[in-house]
Amino acid sequence: MSEEHMREPSEKTKYYKDCPGCKVEQSKELNQGVSITNLFIIWMVVLCSTLPASSLFPFLYFMIRDFKIAKAEADISYYAGFVGSSFMLGRTFTSVLWGMVSDRYGRKPVIMFGVFAVVVFNTLFGLSSSFWMAIITRFLLGCLNGAIGPVKAYAAELFREEHQALGLSTVNAAWGTGLVIGPALGGYLALPAEKHPHLFPKGSFLDKFPYFLPCFVISGVSFVVVIACFWIPETLHNHNGNHAESIDDTEAIENGNNDVDKEKTVQKNENLFMNWPLMSSIIAYCVFSLHDIAYQEVFSLWCVSPKSLRGLNFSTNDVGNVLAISGLALVIYQLTLYQYMAKACGPVCIARITGIFSIPLLQSYPFIAMLSGIALYIVISIASILKNMIIVTITTALFLLQNRAVEQHQRGAANGISLTAMSLFKTFGPATGGTILTWSQKRLDAAFLPGTHMVFFFLNLIEGLGIFMIFKPFLGEKKKTQSDQLH
Repeated sequence: MSEEHMREPSEKTKYYKDCPGCKVEQSKELNQGVSITNLFIIWMVVLCSTLPASSLFPFLYFMIRDFKIAKAEADISYYAGFVGSSFMLGRTFTSVLWGMVSDRYGRKPVIMFGVFAVVVFNTLFGLSSSFWMAIITRFLLGCLNGAIGPVKAYAAELFREEHQALGLSTVNAAWGTGLVIGPALGGYLALPAEKHPHLFPKGSFLDKFPYFLPCFVISGVSFVVVIACFWIPETLHNHNGNHAESIDDTEAIENGNNDVDKEKTVQKNENLFMNWPLMSSIIAYCVFSLHDIAYQEVFSLWCVSPKSLRGLNFSTNDVGNVLAISGLALVIYQLTLYQYMAKACGPVCIARITGIFSIPLLQSYPFIAMLSGIALYIVISIASILKNMIIVTITTALFLLQNRAVEQHQRGAANGISLTAMSLFKTFGPATGGTILTWSQKRLDAAFLPGTHMVFFFLNLIEGLGIFMIFKPFLGEKKKTQSDQLH
């Protein structure tokens, strides 16, 4: 970091007395370290928005089975894909709108409302008694949970410039962890009456609603986070102009010098869609997001599928154990090993290397299914750990590129575009993954890529396209100083 960025706060900086954004700026100048409290705030908000998106995967197969909408066992994955997609479809429709609302009324109210939507609609999803009720509650949850886009801008605004990368990577790390912890919770807590009949007898509430408990626990945590959000700071400024005008700029404007205004107007009116470093990283991010959500859907459904369909025949507890181990390993990786790897080689270089390694790893999954007993459990756990580490490594690099490709005053709009595009791609992920898994399980005796070899081959095609996109000349990078280079 240059000496200019590390200098003491300028006495010429002008703040507005009753502006919450200015109070945050003053706090950042007075406290130059990293606030653990702020990191925890971001972590919990993102986690609350992620857990409902992923917690249903381990029990969705059984939920669709209980709805009795599938005519054959192999068709269950097909219907499960639509339930998984409905959440991202709702998010696609409203992400830009929530970003605009947060720019107008503040990050804090949008974040609080988004987490509160989790409390209501995730609980209702757990009480679903039909296929269409599950679809509708998931769709409304996606529409009304608009916290992810604003929290990305919030993470950039809450930290000093030299710590913004840490804040932004925390968003991605929390999202990646939620994609692992969510299915673990769903696996452990679903079907409690079947697993513990002495605690939940037949005819009890949790016997009638066997998928309510994991949803209720996530909603309970979200309710606590909503209450805690009353005390988080607002970062949006409630006055016109720059959040912290310098006396030099103010005097220039008062003396009739419009150069400052013209420069700021040009920056604010910059067309984000013409910013290739931003758009190339968003496109690559969307492709990997499509792969990731399809992988999560396929992995969970494949794990609980019977051996006759070349699945692992795992229980929801087994899936929960594997994903819990993966989640713990992911947190340790993010906090320790990743930092050294990224510093040594750069996030983009590490993303390219791990992305290439993920292709043979993923294609080995059908061969892992040939194992049994403790060997199967150990090998699939190691494979899941490696795969989730690779996912977070790649998305963290692209997330950093996205936010470094624009100035701070455009990050809200850039994140809105990114989230909308990502959600659109993720809308097709579960449905596509479930459909291809169903098709592959109906061609067990095919000569070319029989059974689940086919579904993992398709996942690798998407992964391969994404890997191609994180190499030049496709990937553009904004020119930075030497200290800001990513590789």
